[in-house]
Amino acid sequence: MRFQLIERKWVTMMSKDLFDLKGKTALVTGSSRGIGFTLARGLREAGATVVLNGRNEETLKLASEKLGGVYYCVFDVTNPAQVERGVREIEERYGSIDILINNAGIQIRSPLEEFDEDDWDRVLNVNLKGVFIVSKYVVRGMISKRRGKIINICSLMSEVSRPTVAPYTASKGGVRMLTRAMAVEWGRYNIQVNGIGPGYIVTEMTKPLIARKDFDSWVKSRTPAGRWGKPEELIGTAVFLASKASDFINGQIIYVDGGILASL
Repeated sequence: MRFQLIERKWVTMMSKDLFDLKGKTALVTGSSRGIGFTLARGLREAGATVVLNGRNEETLKLASEKLGGVYYCVFDVTNPAQVERGVREIEERYGSIDILINNAGIQIRSPLEEFDEDDWDRVLNVNLKGVFIVSKYVVRGMISKRRGKIINICSLMSEVSRPTVAPYTASKGGVRMLTRAMAVEWGRYNIQVNGIGPGYIVTEMTKPLIARKDFDSWVKSRTPAGRWGKPEELIGTAVFLASKASDFINGQIIYVDGGILASL
């Protein structure tokens, strides 16, 4: 009986340790609000030291205060010089970046035949090229340590599309394949690169859609869960992919979508 109690206690301790992020430093891009902020909060609650990122220092400062004054670093993910400088500052302060969440993204809606070419470039640069640039500078430290976790925020639109979001779909489809390419390139260094594909989540970016009664009704009827998702419902997957629990998972996209991709 005593042996069973000891064994049960050991298994419980081991299970908790699998998801413990104490001693890890996590950089979350585009984290002054929305999904990025929520994921940063979740990693912090799991024990990680979190670094926020965005382009606007004022909004980052407010986000930092909401999390108790965590460190933040201002840089544009599409600007290699700013990214390199920012990563260096974080590494000088904390020694390393153990976890990277590439969350920064934008959305511009317009019929494809009318889409402005400059807007096309903006969406692709932030959503896809930004993932490459930030990962390029962060992964060097991970390679030297022979360990690291990179989580790329994909989308339902990594798999499917709908009218007026062609460049977003192209960018998120690219992030899906870039995630797999990164996993293949860096897996030998004990670096795991995976993605999270949110479904229809209530955020600042989706507010215009929620305000449309026809679209709101369509999302709820199309999603087996019968509702929009909440940003905090992505935290568990993020903590899992950032932790020891996912050490043999690489190049995968986990869709947190209420079942919408499984439904015809």
